[in-house]
Amino acid sequence: MCRWMGYSGSPVFLDELILKPQHSLIDQSLSSRKGKFTTNGDGFGVGWYCHRDTPGVYKDVCPAWNDINLRDLAAHIESPLFIAHVRATTGTAVQQSNCHPFRHGRWLFVHNGVIRGFDRVKRNLVLAVAPQLYPLIQGTTDSELMLSLALTFGLEEDPLVGLERMVGFVEKTCIDQGISEALQMSVGLNDGERLFAVRYSTARRAPTLFLSKSMQALQDINPDLQRFSPDARAVVSEPLSNLSVVWDEIPESTAVIVHRDKVERRDFVPRSPE
Repeated sequence: MCRWMGYSGSPVFLDELILKPQHSLIDQSLSSRKGKFTTNGDGFGVGWYCHRDTPGVYKDVCPAWNDINLRDLAAHIESPLFIAHVRATTGTAVQQSNCHPFRHGRWLFVHNGVIRGFDRVKRNLVLAVAPQLYPLIQGTTDSELMLSLALTFGLEEDPLVGLERMVGFVEKTCIDQGISEALQMSVGLNDGERLFAVRYSTARRAPTLFLSKSMQALQDINPDLQRFSPDARAVVSEPLSNLSVVWDEIPESTAVIVHRDKVERRDFVPRSPE
């Protein structure tokens, strides 16, 4: 599976969180401590918001630790809201269109996890995607299809409801095909203003997900960096430093919404699209 991180706060250069911390996302791509796979080298991507109406995205199929363009871009791009992902494929091809984040208008989406028996249920899932959204699917992953289904079920009107309907539909489709433990996921979602994070699993064995407790959690990553604002928060697959006490593990079946100086937690409960 994969590793990802999202940031919301005062503008910082991307490399301050993606590259420089002791256990940065790049370090996690080489030596994950809490993931299913130690290495996550099947591609990477980063998406950020600045002054345009839509976010920028850079992604490639080479391992994140070996991309000099990523290092240069991350050192020169400054953003108040960004999300990054390193990939370990669960079976689909290593190709650029399968790398996260996936973009739709102002939305960015990343996923760590899997739909069990995806090859058996893919056709039924695809047929539920809204006709106007189907031509926009570029890759072959369960992750991109999950975003398309969430958009079909109302994500743009209410992001969490759209995600809950997507999960409910995926679980029912898998059950109908005799597949138990249908879904594992940690999901990151941006709309240009808010950072959403969801941790959920049908069998209550969701991938790990952590929220920084305060600006101090980020300050401790690099004491020389004074640019983090009091409202700065990061959501990560695993803590960016050995100071685990400054990171809260997000419980199973929980959604977190970070919007400026507010952090909201909600129960995440799958529901029927109807």
